[in-house]
Amino acid sequence: MVGVGGNWWRSHQNAGSEEASVPTTDLPTRGPARPAPYVISGVLIAIGIVFPLIVPIYARSEPALFGIPFFYWYQMLWVLIDAGLLWICFVLMIREDRRRRDAARRDSGSTPGEQAKR
Repeated sequence: MVGVGGNWWRSHQNAGSEEASVPTTDLPTRGPARPAPYVISGVLIAIGIVFPLIVPIYARSEPALFGIPFFYWYQMLWVLIDAGLLWICFVLMIREDRRRRDAARRDSGSTPGEQAKR
């Protein structure tokens, strides 16, 4: 074991000399971020967390749905709602990531096929 203070990390950084010799480019892989998709996703996730935590909304047994008290079916409904909200957030993040990657490709002056060859 190597001494304290990060020496272990430094000794293992150069362990794979063939990996250390691979040239890297300073080209960015993503373009500038737009805050809107991240804010929208954060708000949707917050809604999915906060509303089920507001107990006075569902601390009752009526109205029953197929004999199931409101308390239970309301919580199960939020499982489905949360799945939908997370899917929306996922789609927003995927689209934003693709947009940022395309922006980086345009800025670097290469096409997607050329990027794959690098």
